[in-house]
Amino acid sequence: MTRASELGKVAVLIGGRSAEREVSLRSGSMVLTALVARGVNAHGFDPAQRALNELVVDRFDRVFIALHGRFGEDGTVQGALELMGLPYTGSGVLASALAMDKWRTKLIWQALGIPTPKHVLLDARSDWARVVAELGLPIMVKPACEGSSIGISKVMTIEQLEAAYVLAARHDSTVLAEQFIHGEEYTAGILGDEALPLIKLETPRVFYDYEAKYNANDTRYLIPCGLSQERECSLQTLALDSFRAVGAQTWGRVDMMVDSAGQPYCLEVNTVPGMTDHSLVPMAARARGIDFEELVMRILEAAQVHG
Repeated sequence: MTRASELGKVAVLIGGRSAEREVSLRSGSMVLTALVARGVNAHGFDPAQRALNELVVDRFDRVFIALHGRFGEDGTVQGALELMGLPYTGSGVLASALAMDKWRTKLIWQALGIPTPKHVLLDARSDWARVVAELGLPIMVKPACEGSSIGISKVMTIEQLEAAYVLAARHDSTVLAEQFIHGEEYTAGILGDEALPLIKLETPRVFYDYEAKYNANDTRYLIPCGLSQERECSLQTLALDSFRAVGAQTWGRVDMMVDSAGQPYCLEVNTVPGMTDHSLVPMAARARGIDFEELVMRILEAAQVHG
């Protein structure tokens, strides 16, 4: 393990231009504070306010990506950093782009036999009755390439479907209607080659939405998750398989549902999960005996040029 003196000058990419900017500002601030506390020569760098080539001009040695959503989690920043030859945290260009695209992630999982809810692509000409006939109700409608539950609706009736599509289409041209899985929601943090202890999520809200993720105080995070050791290990293995299927590396998070019959379904991969005081990967790491500062250091030490 390298330590602070060997990491050089570190840029923490924070903020950015996506719809998740506010979350990124919170994540990045916590990451920056942790790195400085560990003696790292770390500095905040907001790509919405500074040109990326200034990373080279200012002689940064490596980059911690704390950007969420578009222009930070979707392979675009990763590609720019590859061209500059700067080591960066997390997954490479291809995995970042794939994981950000929920539709294409599902296609890969289906090809590999990884369980995921049924889906239909929507557009303005969709036959809403046919969608309901295929997926049943309720239905989750979501932009294919957004995070933090932005633009997502839980549709309870056929009359709500078109409005849900319109909302999602404001955020992305590709809109996904997904079979709703009745059951329990779990999330698996990934660190290196290990799946961290599972967290069971419970919210009184309609679903685990933006408010429940970042602001609500009535969301419950259960660690231990309540499953048997054998069952938890099985879901951790599934999480690692689905993570690796899109080429993801180093760290991230996989979200899953388990229905009443015990059948698991993978929902999505997050390659730059939140690092706020409500965030799940730091919570799972603590249950594994890894505090926030140590978690951030391990992620940074694994930074690499993927190209």
